[in-house]
Amino acid sequence: MSGNRRKALLVSVALVGGAMLMTACQDTDKAADSGAAQGSSSATPAGKKVTPSGSATAGTGQSTGGTEKGSDTASKGTEDGAGSGVDVGNGERVAVEQGCGANDISWSTKSESQAGGYILIIAKAKPGITCYLPAELPTVSFGSDGTQAGPAEQSVGEAVKLSGNTAAYAGVNPKSAGGDGGKELDSIIVGVGNDDPDPVSLPVGTIIVDDPIVTNWHTAAKDAVPFS
Repeated sequence: MSGNRRKALLVSVALVGGAMLMTACQDTDKAADSGAAQGSSSATPAGKKVTPSGSATAGTGQSTGGTEKGSDTASKGTEDGAGSGVDVGNGERVAVEQGCGANDISWSTKSESQAGGYILIIAKAKPGITCYLPAELPTVSFGSDGTQAGPAEQSVGEAVKLSGNTAAYAGVNPKSAGGDGGKELDSIIVGVGNDDPDPVSLPVGTIIVDDPIVTNWHTAAKDAVPFS
């Protein structure tokens, strides 16, 4: 009797232990399945890419808004710069290829006898250059003291486009004052306006300088006679 009881007790213990083991295995499998599902749901979906900031963008062909905005800004800046242009007189400005500097120009001079004698300055753009002379007097000075020529005309002219064989002319009267005064010089210094950083020295032969005057830029030599 006691032997049968002991056998029955052992069988009961074995059955309970097996049941507990099966339950533990099932719980472990459920936890593993749950973790895998959660990991899969948090992964980046196929067909999307993660940007450096961590946000996903759909597809692979989308561009970021920052690049387009930067291009628009750069384009606008170029347009604004091109619109600054050159003063053509009467408060008007035109967009141009570039303004002329003295180093963009091939210079020459010619001695003329009209109006008591004067120096004709001839300006042409160097090969491959197109530029505009502004609607203002050329800057013409003389000697080591920088004596500067004043205006020979009542108002400034128009901007002149230089390209190819097109020439612009300005006339300089080195001595508009009467009498025998003045200083003897043999060259003039010419710049395109007061702000030209690279004025050039042009030989003109021996001249007497006293109260010099200069005309505006003209497209015809006959219009560049500096009447005092």
